[in-house]
Amino acid sequence: MSAVKEGNFDGIREQVRGIMKQPGYDDGSAGPVFVRLAWHASGNFSLVEHTGGSNGAGMRFPPESVDPANAGLHHAISFLLPIQAANPWLTHSDLWTLAGITAIEAMGGPKIPWEPGRTDYSTAEAAADHRGDISSRLPDGALGADHIREVFGRMGFSDREIVALSGAHALGRCHEDRSGYEGQWVVNPIRFSNQYFKLLLRDIWKPREWDGPFQYEATVAGTKLMMLPTDMALVQDSEFKVWVEKYAADQDLFFKDFAMAFGKLIELGVERDDTGFAQLVKKSAREGKPLDQTAKPGNGGGCPFAGGKKRDAKL
Repeated sequence: MSAVKEGNFDGIREQVRGIMKQPGYDDGSAGPVFVRLAWHASGNFSLVEHTGGSNGAGMRFPPESVDPANAGLHHAISFLLPIQAANPWLTHSDLWTLAGITAIEAMGGPKIPWEPGRTDYSTAEAAADHRGDISSRLPDGALGADHIREVFGRMGFSDREIVALSGAHALGRCHEDRSGYEGQWVVNPIRFSNQYFKLLLRDIWKPREWDGPFQYEATVAGTKLMMLPTDMALVQDSEFKVWVEKYAADQDLFFKDFAMAFGKLIELGVERDDTGFAQLVKKSAREGKPLDQTAKPGNGGGCPFAGGKKRDAKL
């Protein structure tokens, strides 16, 4: 793989698109696991301890690298290594998050706001000193609505944002040898859409009878599908269900809200000059509001990319 000019992130996007096709891996695409890598690298942020988040790329070192919640993500990191090797100016933390949002767009999803500037921990010791104990901060698929709110509330997300982010389950699948769960959520797991929400609302889900952990199953269009207890919690909880229904009925709304929520997720914990998008995300997290309901710091305006899903990601 050839190098691109330092700072040419559009060139990096093209390189990510170029390696997404992976015959023999899952459904022939690395896209879903790139999204999961960005999610798990970012979703351990805490507003209380002010630790975690995408900055540092701590998953390169124990204990994050051996956390059972991150099982299988070494595949994503390995797929991205040729890009990293060809472009040593690029940090792992910027690459992981950029790969995630690039994959979402390449699989038919919205363009997501992203800014560079993340730094990497140089050693495991540096990661441990700065990051602290971030274990048990990712969602447990076996639990319910209270757990979901606890996990996402720690990062400053509202119910609306929680449901929007859950729509990432339109991509990929669970693996019995990683999480214990098995199966895909939607018929086409390499196409980003609102099908996940439509399926959640259908009265088709039954407990699966097997030796693995409790999950639900159904067959749609000849394809065996599954849902986790945390998925079903979104329709069992009345406040979450409102947003499931809205996103099932309006894919454009889902794309807009997902883009804002995911853009916020991958920015949490990043320390850079507080300007523009970075400052808005911090204010949004502190207030526990979606970005388009958060006044821009200093001028009282609204979210700078609330106008639609195809706005330029760099603000």
